[in-house]
Amino acid sequence: MSVIDKTTFEELKQMSGEDFINEIIDAFLDDAPAMFTNMQLALDNQDVESFRRNAHSLKSNANTFGATELGALAKELEQMGRENNLNIGNRLELLKDAYQKVAEELKGMRA
Repeated sequence: MSVIDKTTFEELKQMSGEDFINEIIDAFLDDAPAMFTNMQLALDNQDVESFRRNAHSLKSNANTFGATELGALAKELEQMGRENNLNIGNRLELLKDAYQKVAEELKGMRA
């Protein structure tokens, strides 16, 4: 089962072009691990604003590709940050697991 909405991905590919889609994928795959690191640091330091910003960026990037589950998990974390609630339980691990699935699928979708 696909973790990427094919219609959304194809629309992005049409808008950006065959050549640029690979750059967009690579940028996402390069940037996301730093966002996870920043989110963990923000949790450790109780930095709600940094946590929220990184969750927001991850949500936006995921939704750009049609990674709806990843986007929804990031949105939930963003909302928790907005509410000054960093009691996220295992949600960061769930987010990382969802990202790994998206990353594997995106690697196979490079043009």
